[in-house]
Amino acid sequence: MDLRITEIFHSIQGESSHAGRPCAFVRLTGCPMRCAWCDSVYTFTGGERISFERIFEKLREFNCNLVEVTGGDPLAQKNVFPFITELLDNSYEVLIETGGFFSTENVDERAKIILDVKCPASGESERNHWQNLERLRADKDEVKFVIAELNDWEFAKDIIAKYDLENRTKEILISPIFGVENLAEISETVARSSLKVRLNLQLHKYIWGADVHGV
Repeated sequence: MDLRITEIFHSIQGESSHAGRPCAFVRLTGCPMRCAWCDSVYTFTGGERISFERIFEKLREFNCNLVEVTGGDPLAQKNVFPFITELLDNSYEVLIETGGFFSTENVDERAKIILDVKCPASGESERNHWQNLERLRADKDEVKFVIAELNDWEFAKDIIAKYDLENRTKEILISPIFGVENLAEISETVARSSLKVRLNLQLHKYIWGADVHGV
């Protein structure tokens, strides 16, 4: 079996509650969404078909137990589901970063989901697969809201309340887009909310710059 891969690399995890941890990334090619602020446009096309065997060979070179499967949206490729299971069977700790368009129902339950809920400024909020929020697990899964403006924050608060995400997830990540002008205002607004959330900056971009290929 194989997957269409844009890149496989070893770095630190730049986001989520795992930020700062050494991590191996398997970035798949392809995504059905076209978010206005997307920083991974290079994953939409191209890539190379790589066998599971070759992917595992590369991962062994990194000698890193934490692996994130990302994209694009990794769930766009049907072979990703047995690949995730094979990673877990080989004792890797597995993070799945998904944009929320595809159902997470068939993801191996041992994997940890980081679910990106699209806010209005993305231009894709009508395409969220809302049943994914009902499948989140409080002991391991995280939900992320990318915030481009305060209207996105208001949207996020509504979804947090509607789906009881403070009790349904391990972490709620509020993620201002890199370079947003009103970062301080967004941060202060989040702080005043008293909600159980985490401000989630893209650590890799603050270290290496806006064009770095991160999570």
